[in-house]
Amino acid sequence: MTPNNIIFKPDFKDPDYDITNDFVYETGDRWANNEKQCYRNDHHHCFIEDGILNIVATKESGQCPYISARITTKGKHHFHKGRFHVRAKMPIGQGSWPAVWFLGLPDPGTIRRWPDVGEIDLLEFAGNRPDVVSCALHTKTFNHKMGNSRNERLAVPLLQETFNDFVMVWDDDAITIHVNDVLMSRFERKPGDTADEWPFDKPYYMLLNLAVGGWYGGPVNDDDFPFVFQIESISVTAL
Repeated sequence: MTPNNIIFKPDFKDPDYDITNDFVYETGDRWANNEKQCYRNDHHHCFIEDGILNIVATKESGQCPYISARITTKGKHHFHKGRFHVRAKMPIGQGSWPAVWFLGLPDPGTIRRWPDVGEIDLLEFAGNRPDVVSCALHTKTFNHKMGNSRNERLAVPLLQETFNDFVMVWDDDAITIHVNDVLMSRFERKPGDTADEWPFDKPYYMLLNLAVGGWYGGPVNDDDFPFVFQIESISVTAL
């Protein structure tokens, strides 16, 4: 790839880089999937150190038992197809649930919501299953609430000890995901698919977050805090 192919590449190694150049914080106390954290916008839970983006979840003694961070590119960078490369290290801790994922923007003039807008999960991880990573697509027809979401899991050693490469290639016909050059899944567009089955022909935005507990994160061990989700690099290039 030449530099002209680069669509998005935040420079975490630049000492003057500001996270808010490319991301916005989503904050609040209540979230879906029975998650237990509250999301805040502060330097303790989302910061860059030694050229690495850190998203941290902590145990608290106040009204909210756990504090973490969730950032997105919504309103700043939107994506439609391309090659997405995220190099990341998973947190240590039972109940940790980090993710790198994408949500579709509603069509102009509509108020379509999840799952109609579509969701792409490039990676999800649960500290209770430390050697497994997963990916998924959610649509109006196929999603976890219907019990039929299109998802795959892959056994990967040392997810919590080393940085690993998560790559998604999204084109007109398929969304293919590899981990360290190993194929995790290829989700193909089927003949006759409508926007209910394949809503991936429009812009999406990226989300990075570290949830606590929930239906995927599982039981939480308070003795394991803090959880630290580290992202060394993100790049998006045109195909």
